[in-house]
Amino acid sequence: MTAIPMFPLGSVHFPHTPLPLRVFEPRYLTMIGRLLDEEDPRFGVVLIERGHEVGGGDRRSRIGTMARLVSVSAGADALLAVAVGTDRFTVDEWLDDDPYPRAEVTPLPELDWSDELTPLRTQAEAIVRRTLARAPEAQWDADTELSDDPIAAWQLAAIAPLGDYDRYALLQSATVGALLRQIIDLTLDAELLWSDG
Repeated sequence: MTAIPMFPLGSVHFPHTPLPLRVFEPRYLTMIGRLLDEEDPRFGVVLIERGHEVGGGDRRSRIGTMARLVSVSAGADALLAVAVGTDRFTVDEWLDDDPYPRAEVTPLPELDWSDELTPLRTQAEAIVRRTLARAPEAQWDADTELSDDPIAAWQLAAIAPLGDYDRYALLQSATVGALLRQIIDLTLDAELLWSDG
């Protein structure tokens, strides 16, 4: 178990995906300042299941994603930071939030890729891109470029037009095959909802 700084958010963050942050709360400004002094500036990101991002008093998910800070710049009224997801973890215990949220975590193993999954990944990507092209107010464009790395199935999960409850289910996947099958099932369910509406 390792104690790490934590950044609870109202959205799910996946491995191998970028995370833009607008940091304005004093406790997170302190956290970013301390991370900038570290050789490997990493922090954990978990979904706030209930409550608010500002001010604490929230209920936080048990599985999250480590994020490596890659850039920080000053905006007019906040710090603008970009991090990239690395690996997943489970929260073992939340520590005192002073001066910012921290938790003891245990890393989860990387998901293993097998070339036998290539047709499933191709199918999942086709369904996600088709659905994105038809989705009302999709956050991502259907032409969004993804990594050629097979484990970038996480990037596919990130662009799938799903709600945070479904995205959190994807984050809990134990294998790449299970992740890809869930992406397909959940995206097809979402597509059905839009076509019925």
